[in-house]
Amino acid sequence: MIETTAGLGVAIAFALFLLVNSVRILPEYERGVVFRLGRLRPFDYGPGIFFLIPIVDRMVRVSLRTVVHDVPPQDVITRDNVSVKVNAVVYFRVVYPRKAIVEIEDYAYGTSQLSQTLLRSTLGQHELDDLLTQREKLNAKLQEDLDRDTDPWGIKVTKVEVKHVDLPESMQRAMAKQAEAEREKRAKIIHAAGEYEASEQLAKAAGTISQNPVTLQLRYLQTLTEIAVEKNSTIIFPVPVDLLKGLLAK
Repeated sequence: MIETTAGLGVAIAFALFLLVNSVRILPEYERGVVFRLGRLRPFDYGPGIFFLIPIVDRMVRVSLRTVVHDVPPQDVITRDNVSVKVNAVVYFRVVYPRKAIVEIEDYAYGTSQLSQTLLRSTLGQHELDDLLTQREKLNAKLQEDLDRDTDPWGIKVTKVEVKHVDLPESMQRAMAKQAEAEREKRAKIIHAAGEYEASEQLAKAAGTISQNPVTLQLRYLQTLTEIAVEKNSTIIFPVPVDLLKGLLAK
């Protein structure tokens, strides 16, 4: 009787062990890739609760959430032979869990290494000015190339962003001088345009005044009034002969 009870207890314990090890629960953002006796099952498991055959089935969890990977700074030599350091950030996620497990040993590491290689090779085909002014275009090119190369692994690259371009100190000084020269150029152009506009207005004013001698006399009187305000200086001002015609006639 005791042996029968002990055997029943062992059987119940073994059954509970099998039950506990056969039940799996996956959240919404995870899928299970199951191998049955080493063979890949034809579909993904989850989300929710499901059952596996203990010892026979082996499951690998795969997250479907977007992974944000920070690409470490890479030494890039641009097409115009400028050495810069560039780092970027890559956003990717798994869309085919079975491919991500079967086609590559470690999809996250593989994507990281591929992104570093493409960052050097793709940016090396462009000049420095393109790296600084056409950032959006280069981001789209990197995303397209990386997404194409990771597609056999079941990976979808959603975005690639170049974060920072670290220029050599000598190049920074040269660019600062170039920017200063450009500002001086614009300032001179604006000053010349102002001088030209002012000369046109003065020419028009001179033409108007020359047609009316009274206007010229009034302008002289106004200038004398303005000079009279200054008390600390002596100014010799030529008086037009036209103003003295009346006195001379008398």
